[in-house]
This record gives sequence, structure tokens and C-alpha cells, in this order.
Amino acid sequence: MSAEAAAYLDIDSRGVATITLNRPDVHNAFDDKLIAHLIDLITQARDDQRTRVLLLASTGKSFSAGADLGWMRRMADATREDNLRDARNLALLMETLNSFPAPTIAKVQGAVMGGGVGLVSCCDIAIASEAAFFALSEVKLGLAPAAISPYVVAKMGVSQARRYFVSGERFSAIRAAAVGLVHEVVLATELDDKVEHMLATLLANGPQAMRAAKQLAQVANPLKVTPELAEYTAGVIADLRASDEGKEGLRAFLEKTAPAWTRAGK
Repeated sequence: MSAEAAAYLDIDSRGVATITLNRPDVHNAFDDKLIAHLIDLITQARDDQRTRVLLLASTGKSFSAGADLGWMRRMADATREDNLRDARNLALLMETLNSFPAPTIAKVQGAVMGGGVGLVSCCDIAIASEAAFFALSEVKLGLAPAAISPYVVAKMGVSQARRYFVSGERFSAIRAAAVGLVHEVVLATELDDKVEHMLATLLANGPQAMRAAKQLAQVANPLKVTPELAEYTAGVIADLRASDEGKEGLRAFLEKTAPAWTRAGK
């Protein structure tokens, strides 16, 4: 484990595998390197016989503020094929976490944006600080929450997803609990203790029984992610990134100006 790593894995004597996002200076935002690294770490935890529970956590003030600005800037100038490859990798990260065989917990604080909402959606249990806030704000940039959409819809339901996908509005931890995105909201000072209590609860259960129970829920889930669906979502984001609207949205965001579409008709 390195304090300099963008993310790191630690497995303790109880069998708790903790993956920690460690880019606090950019609010644990995603880029292509972090995505690949997280896939590797989740795979390592999955394949380690000691793992009984996976805990996803992060350093700093935010859980994850979504896409890294430098990464977004690079991908705006990339080819459609490069954007498609990039979107497929993000989809692979989500599916690798979603299909993790042992129970998974998200420990959530601060900003949870875009792909960060996807990570929370892919965990079995999400516990949030009352100070956490959430947004699927891609539409404000002329984009859409494509790769994460199957998991977010499965977690919060079609009705709520339709609202927050198209509005891009920010919502509180209390609201996130009300729509099913997180399971419990606690005071910031109680977050560590609540997560430890949940870990103790899970560790008291039969490891194989929990895996079988989790698989039952996944098999019964009518909103399964098929290869065709994953490829469709990758195509959506690749097309939007390359579009005039997507490029305008990113330009406006980086320059802190209003995008052209907000001035239409004025």
C-alpha cells in the first residue's frame, strides 16, 4: 500500500478488503488510469481467499466528484473509437464491482457525482454521512450518465432515475435514502462507527451463505446488464462526447461560462 497511490487495497485479519480512493486533491475524480487501477484492485480482492467483505471508501472531503477535468478535456478531442474504448472500461469497472461475489459496502462522504453515484449504486450496502450530496449532472455538460445508467436505474428505480438523469440537480443524503440510492444516513461523526457496526453484522454471517444470498438477489433482478446494453451505453457516451453539444458543454464548464444552448431564443 502506498500513500501516493490513486487507490489502494488492504485486507485485514477479519477478511475485510478495503479499497480506498486516494485522490483527495481532485475530490477522488475518475480518469482512465484510476478506472483501470480500480478494476485491478477489485479483481485482486475478489480472487483473494481471505476476502469476506469488500468496503469501498475514500480519503479527503469527497467520495468521488465524477470525471477528472483533464481526462474529460483529453477525451473531448479523442476519436469516437477512443471514446468508445474509454466508455467500455468505465462500464467494465461498474460491472466488476456490481458482480463482486461477497457483500460490498460503500462508505460515503462529501460530493458524490456522476461515476461516483455509479460506484455507490453497484454496492450492496451504502452508508452516507448527512453532509454527503449527490448529482447526476452530466446533462449540464451536454453528456449523459450512460455507462452507469443500468446500475443507477436498478438501485433507485426508473421513475427517480428519469428525474435525476434529465434534471442534473443536486440532492441530499436524506433524499438519496428516500429514493433508495443509500440505505442509511448518519451524522458525519458517526460514519466510521456505523460502518464498523455493519461490518461486524456481516462478519457474523456465514460467508458462503451471504454469497449465495447475494447471488439470489442478482439472479432475480429484472434489470440485468447484458453485453448488448453495455455496448449501447458505451456508444451513447462516445457519440455525445464527440458531438458539438458535448464539446460546447465542456468548453463552457472549463471556461466557467454559460453554454450556448442556455442563450437560445434570447
